[in-house]
Amino acid sequence: MQSTDAPRSDPTWIDYADFGERFVTHAVTKDRIEAAVSGMTGRGMAIGPFSLGPAGLAGFVAEGKVGKPEVVHSGPHVTFDVTVPVSLALKVMLGGKKLRLEARVEIDLTLHARTADPLLIVIDIPPVTPDDVSFVLRAQAVESAWEVLLDPIAGLVQREVANRVNGMLADPQARRARVFDIEAIVNGTRSEHREREEFDWIGYDEFGHRFFSRIVTRERVFGVVERMAGRPIEVGPLKTGPGKSATVTVRGSVRVPHVDDKADTPRSFDLMLPVSLDITVDVLKANRYRADVEVPLVLTARAADPLLVVIDVPPPDPDDIRLEFKAHGVRAATLGALAGIKKQVIAQVAGVVSRELADSSGRTIDVAARIGSSVPSGTSAKA
Repeated sequence: MQSTDAPRSDPTWIDYADFGERFVTHAVTKDRIEAAVSGMTGRGMAIGPFSLGPAGLAGFVAEGKVGKPEVVHSGPHVTFDVTVPVSLALKVMLGGKKLRLEARVEIDLTLHARTADPLLIVIDIPPVTPDDVSFVLRAQAVESAWEVLLDPIAGLVQREVANRVNGMLADPQARRARVFDIEAIVNGTRSEHREREEFDWIGYDEFGHRFFSRIVTRERVFGVVERMAGRPIEVGPLKTGPGKSATVTVRGSVRVPHVDDKADTPRSFDLMLPVSLDITVDVLKANRYRADVEVPLVLTARAADPLLVVIDVPPPDPDDIRLEFKAHGVRAATLGALAGIKKQVIAQVAGVVSRELADSSGRTIDVAARIGSSVPSGTSAKA
């Protein structure tokens, strides 16, 4: 999970449920829907031979090929209407005579992108029924003796095509192409769930909550905030003390932050920002101090418009910042009691950290921009 360095204005927050539906909408595109069922393209289809009429006086066989599925409509709630064309050549036999016909068959599928446990997007396809199959003969003059056979032939073709398409969709490789394990994709690992035939469905709201709890982990948050390590902190020179007789100069840097899960608040983390400072107080002569500062912060992974993950960090409260002086020499230790130095240093450190946190671009992940490269299309996904 990498952040973006593009400057951003203040984010507009959205709830996790809205984030979940937006994620699925961005991930499940027309191209991915077509790719999810593209495995049928070019598959051969043979039907029959079947006997028709009294005593089986008539019969037919059909052979053909499945064409490329096409998305003809996108509906609400991430649903897609898909048409699968099949070209068929029929050979009809009646009383020793043969009639060759060509037919165009279309299967209407409704694909619904659904979310499932633990963090899956599944292209769900209801079983195909004969009513979902249209059968149209190419225009051709047919004698009346043959016409009585066309309706029963059409019914058999619709039933058999529905059965064969259901078989193609149930093929293990075809099923895998319709299951996207988001957690495995983000982690770059092999999914344990793509072989499943049954799923425990969850709503988009639950999917959004799970995305943050399973994807926005302590390790990934640390990867975002560790870039603060090494940032310089420079304060002063400042005039302080009675009559402004002391000059204070502070030089230091942020050390490697420490991140812990916040047990009582999901998707929040405790961040301890350690800072090492060298402080010089000049009163007639330079007196040097070493100071260790700890700045406690709370990080919260939040969803923002249009499809962003933002690690939100409120500015530090000076009252929560801990500072310990270590003076070099007795005179320096005495000067350590100089009124106002500690309070001023803490205030200055809080100001520097607040300015560093003011720009959220380093803590913002543009999920929509990364979906294209992260979520594979159909058959290219890991098994």
